[in-house]
Amino acid sequence: MEHIPTYSLPPVSLVLGGARSGKSSHAEKLVSGTLFGASPQPAVYIATGEAGDIEMATRIMAHRARRGGAWTTIEEPLKLATALETAAAHGQPVLVDCLTLWLSNLMHAGADVDEATDEALRALDGYGTPVVFVSNELGLGLVPETPLGRSFRDAMGRMNMRVAERADRVIFMAAGLPLLMKDRPAPRS
Repeated sequence: MEHIPTYSLPPVSLVLGGARSGKSSHAEKLVSGTLFGASPQPAVYIATGEAGDIEMATRIMAHRARRGGAWTTIEEPLKLATALETAAAHGQPVLVDCLTLWLSNLMHAGADVDEATDEALRALDGYGTPVVFVSNELGLGLVPETPLGRSFRDAMGRMNMRVAERADRVIFMAAGLPLLMKDRPAPRS
């Protein structure tokens, strides 16, 4: 396992892994600066999930409690590019949690996933603060039984590849452990 560097966040990072792998918690620590024991720094959290049932409402409450008061939350289930533009005005690191729920929302709304992904990635051009995306890796498990499940898994894989290509750093979470997959050095000025 490669050591995760302790220097500042690159412009764009992706933290991905399976369900309950520690993705969100690790990303929150990266963005808030607490991964290495510092006091929490102000940050922006773009939440793509919606409390559609009791289980999801409970998860959202647990995430909010874990983050604490140093975070500004922007709830946006569909228009991620717009949310990123709004978050940029804060001048603080941004966490987008998560691309998996965003994809589900887009597909449910009948939106063009590729177009929405293009818009979100274009919103990062010239972005002034670090952005960390969280996403599920769905391609390591069983093949979904239904055509919709397979379509979702495939769309998630394509989206993850596009974000990983754009990202400067990619971290894969397994059993709560971060595995550095990509770390592109920052350009020298």
